[in-house]
Amino acid sequence: MNIFTLNIVLAVSWAALTGNFTLSGLAIGFLLGSAALYVTRPLYPGSDRYFLRVWRWVRLITMFLYELVVSSIQVVWDVLTPTHHARPGVISMPLDAKGEMEVLLVTNLISLTPGTLSLDVNEDCDKLYIHAMFADDPDEIRRQLKEGMERWVIEAME
Repeated sequence: MNIFTLNIVLAVSWAALTGNFTLSGLAIGFLLGSAALYVTRPLYPGSDRYFLRVWRWVRLITMFLYELVVSSIQVVWDVLTPTHHARPGVISMPLDAKGEMEVLLVTNLISLTPGTLSLDVNEDCDKLYIHAMFADDPDEIRRQLKEGMERWVIEAME
């Protein structure tokens, strides 16, 4: 049994013991199971990779939510103020993400962030075309996406 499955079993067991089969009850059971598995990780070979992966996914979600809030504020500010700073443009970005799931996740996260939209990926899946609302400096946008969203996805999917 792998560590993730064991963690799910512990979460369901917690929910059964407390009689709280809600999403919050299962989440609490999952967190408590994670803590118990972390303490006993020397007993499970390969568990360090599991916890590293969980940490990377938590970081990806947290950083995406941060980017979502920041870009939402930027777009709302531009819409509500009388002077508009938007200079839209289409930017091509080379992709380091190799697998289909990595490319799919990168493109979806970019599209979900206000002010950016993934337009197309070429056939070789090595170049992404993005419409940016604030495309004053395309190189800076490329750098931010490469060092941010794409890197976080690649690390989470390792």
